Amino acid sequence: MVIGMTSMKVALRASVLGAITLASPAGAQEQGGEAPPPPAVTVVTLQAEDVTLTSSLPGRVIASAQAELRPQVNGIIIERTFDEGSEVAEGDPLFRIDARTYEAAVAQAEASLAQAEAQANDARREAERVEALRDRSVASQQTVDSAVAAREAADAAVKAAEATLDAARIDLDRTTIRAPLEGRIGLALATQGALVTASQADPLAVIRRIDPIQVDVTQSAAEIVRWQRQGAAAALPPDADDSVTLQLADGTEFDQTGSLMAAEPHVDETTGVVTLRMEFANPDSLLLPGMYVLAEIPQAKLDDVILAPQEGVTRDRRGRPIAYIVNAENVVEERMLDIVQDRGNSWVVREGLEPGDRLIVEGFQRIATGAPVTPEERQDAPAEGSAPEGEAAQADADASATGDAAAAGETSAEAAPAEGTGDAAPTEAEEGATDAPAPDATEGQPDAAGDTPAGN
Repeated sequence: MVIGMTSMKVALRASVLGAITLASPAGAQEQGGEAPPPPAVTVVTLQAEDVTLTSSLPGRVIASAQAELRPQVNGIIIERTFDEGSEVAEGDPLFRIDARTYEAAVAQAEASLAQAEAQANDARREAERVEALRDRSVASQQTVDSAVAAREAADAAVKAAEATLDAARIDLDRTTIRAPLEGRIGLALATQGALVTASQADPLAVIRRIDPIQVDVTQSAAEIVRWQRQGAAAALPPDADDSVTLQLADGTEFDQTGSLMAAEPHVDETTGVVTLRMEFANPDSLLLPGMYVLAEIPQAKLDDVILAPQEGVTRDRRGRPIAYIVNAENVVEERMLDIVQDRGNSWVVREGLEPGDRLIVEGFQRIATGAPVTPEERQDAPAEGSAPEGEAAQADADASATGDAAAAGETSAEAAPAEGTGDAAPTEAEEGATDAPAPDATEGQPDAAGDTPAGN
């Protein structure tokens, strides 16, 4: 009887210990559990490209030709003959000045000319008469010389009168102020009835030619020297000078490409920069003089370089650019980079990356150099407002890890009381109850025949 009760006690304890073992993490692993997989990262497979390097230089738009209208004679403006802001052709009349004074001057000059011509005719006849008398030895040589001098003076007076008449006619013509060039005229700065003077400081209006239009940009002398040295080994294509692009003040790109016209062969001593001039077609008059723009100018061409997405490049503690790639064994490697410049959303990398490298662009918080990962090639860019694919995968992984941790916590909580029950020593009451034989369920009950069995 004692042996039977002891066997039941041992079996009960074994069953409790078995339950505890199955509930523990180690037991779960022994039952077929696996370690978590390597973290997922998003990668981009890199390719070699030929890249034309550019410089982004600030500049101002200027008119390709400009003229300020100023009067060349004194007088009162009696008429303005143009519409402000309109296109004008060369020679179009723009302002008219009261011409009556200049008309009178022309008439006076014409009269003076007529008088001078009459005097000149008389002097010529007198000189001819005196010369005839000299031939007959009637007039002295001195008389002849005086007559010839008078004739020449009269001829000179005619020429002077002609010049005075020409000047008077020029002044009369200048009472009509005409467009000196083709272009767009601005606002009138003088109105009808205004008194103007010759060569005054304030213009009456300004004409600007804006198609084609020009842009002046500045570049530091040091940068010019650096690009020239690089250009010796990275020649630009023949059409590079005709491939200048503009970015407008609102961030959009101008729809016309321009050409480099000239470079100032002089470095500004104050600022240390050189002025470059570009020219652009401007058929829609989108560019206006005075606008601020950014010009992208080709500087050098590099062959077989890598364009690395900027989100895949970071910097170490010393500020040096680095990148993480996934090698053929799906293990993370760190690379030091030699970056030339940025290009859109990418970096132009000359050294540090090779064609075919799988660059990590998402999931940096889950990686370490030398650690295995699960690479996932980046597909099309996510829609605006949605999380990137790598971030979504990370969110799913975080949620899964959170759920696993919660499940493990519940299992541990259930296992702890059972483990404590198995390890604790039974009390005397519990031990006595355990040692006591269990009552027979049929004891004291009649059997099928109505007899009562005998006890043990």
